[in-house]
Amino acid sequence: MDEFRILGGEPLHGIVKVGGAKNSALPLMAASILTDQPIRLEHVPRLADVDTLSLLLAGLGVESVRGTDGALQMQTVDETPIRAARELVRQMRASFCVLGPLLARRGRAIVPLPGGCNIGPRPVDLHLKGLAALGAELDVVDGDVVARAADLRGAAIDLGGPGGSTVTGTANVLCAAVLARGETILRQAAREPEIADLGHCLNAMGARIAGLGTSTLRITGVGELHGTSYRVIPDRIEAATLAMAAAITRGSVTLDGVIPEHFGIVIDRLRETGCNVEVAPHRLRVAADCRLKPVEIVAEPYPGIPTDVQAQWIALLSLAKGRSTVRDRVFPGRFQHVPELNRLGADVAMAGETALVHGVARLHGRRVTASDLRASAALVLAGLAAEGETIVDEIHHLDRGYEKLDDKLRSLGAAIRRTATAPSQMTNAYHRTVTPTCGP
Repeated sequence: MDEFRILGGEPLHGIVKVGGAKNSALPLMAASILTDQPIRLEHVPRLADVDTLSLLLAGLGVESVRGTDGALQMQTVDETPIRAARELVRQMRASFCVLGPLLARRGRAIVPLPGGCNIGPRPVDLHLKGLAALGAELDVVDGDVVARAADLRGAAIDLGGPGGSTVTGTANVLCAAVLARGETILRQAAREPEIADLGHCLNAMGARIAGLGTSTLRITGVGELHGTSYRVIPDRIEAATLAMAAAITRGSVTLDGVIPEHFGIVIDRLRETGCNVEVAPHRLRVAADCRLKPVEIVAEPYPGIPTDVQAQWIALLSLAKGRSTVRDRVFPGRFQHVPELNRLGADVAMAGETALVHGVARLHGRRVTASDLRASAALVLAGLAAEGETIVDEIHHLDRGYEKLDDKLRSLGAAIRRTATAPSQMTNAYHRTVTPTCGP
């Protein structure tokens, strides 16, 4: 099993290109089921999750090929399969996005209940409620959702739930509604940029969707969709992670190829900590040269702070001067990273569903284990700032959502390398520099 070995204390400097959004690319790939014509997706990151979904779609009759230009070429060649492979759906939740497209295009679907990172309960009741409102017949049999729909019809559907809007549920219902007869109104739809990206791609395929980017979507059903070429938006989670990497190491990093307004509240909070953040079209520069100030973080649906950067915030604030609080209203139990951060010397205590982060002067490197995708990113951030060597185990979680993160960090001056073994000593292959300081 691969691991990261990090020698902390290197301030990051330079320019780094942000990749395509995983959380956009996956539902876009699933939407290829909706037509038998070619779909060309540009800016699709090379990730384990993309490979997993490609395998799942292959079992559903969709061929996926990387072009010489890096674009993902997709086309349905067999419309008879309706059963998604259980072992693949259980690997990641996003694969459940094939349910809506299968139902709309093929009239039947058998999709296992989803898996993915262990970050707390994530029910699919809103998915099923929305599809049932469109006229689908749904049953759960031995852990599989069995769906049938001879004729989908438009309806007024409310997708709000206890944790807010459902992102994956919105994607599923949206993909089904574009081929339903009549008009569908989705209220309390997810406003995330990835949902808007899916909607724009569907419109490019011939769908008629209005209200993208708002909580009310109006879909006028069409008889069929056609192929298209579409470019995936930049990954706002990767961008936020790299921005916080610059801040936690007291460095200066320019992010290239980003859409700053997609994570504007993250930028606002970074400024509150004392970071200097400069915004330009498709670029963002983050710099920090002093110990950061504490802030209050609440992860919630867009346009709030994404739950997918909650763990990274705790890592960053573990070195702030004072006490910060971090809550997650999307997945209140998503704090498995806290014990591992504390192993590095952080002082984080849980008070119910709130993390109380008491900033410490320094972290100390040691071996830690990632429990999920974003937890692994938080441990990498902490390792970049910690004194000595940090070894992050189980980085296969990180490979699900970050394309060559170690290469990108190394290009910025980080002393990080991937190993398949566990040597006992750090070699002198690292180039060591001293982090500038201005206060404890």
